[in-house]
Amino acid sequence: MKTARILIADDHELFRRGVAAELTQVVGWSVAAEAENGRDAVALTAELNPDVVILDLTMPELNGLEAARRIIAAAPSARILILTAHESEQLVREVLSAGAQGYVLKSDAGRTLVAAVHALLDGRPFFTSNVARMVLDGYLRSESPDTGALRTLSAREREIVQLLAEGSSNKDVARALKISTKTAETHRSNIMRKMGFGSLAELVRYAIRNQIIEP
Repeated sequence: MKTARILIADDHELFRRGVAAELTQVVGWSVAAEAENGRDAVALTAELNPDVVILDLTMPELNGLEAARRIIAAAPSARILILTAHESEQLVREVLSAGAQGYVLKSDAGRTLVAAVHALLDGRPFFTSNVARMVLDGYLRSESPDTGALRTLSAREREIVQLLAEGSSNKDVARALKISTKTAETHRSNIMRKMGFGSLAELVRYAIRNQIIEP
């Protein structure tokens, strides 16, 4: 029987190790790699081609939602499970739009994580009970105007939003993305214009409100 290979991405090491320990108790499953941010998760997925990728939403450098988008774009067969402490209609809507097949709250992980991974490996979606209820009740049909603004940005611009919100300067952004400082400045100006922000403080508040970064 083929071994199911799982990648876990979470910036909290103790939690990540706990998840790995639980999953490796299942016969036929192995943890292919662990990552502490979304950027590493994307790179490791491309390198190792795991069967299931477990992503936290609020990770430094590149959040789980943007990482999910990039993983799905590069590897459409990847099965992505979002494992997060956050629960809201906005987030579930964005997670589904990004192409993830599962959404489990960390508070439910002890009871449902193994079942969730089983479901994804079988090609079935899996949602924490409250999230499943949202989907069934049709609460996700309308788009939130708050998160909708983010969709007007390119993938690169969404990445820069997180870096700026985390306190990166234009030079820091340029260094992280291997672009010129002038290009980083241009991206920043375009982002502020597209999203209607008059200051960096507004962008930071937006990022916190939508769980792009943690306060």
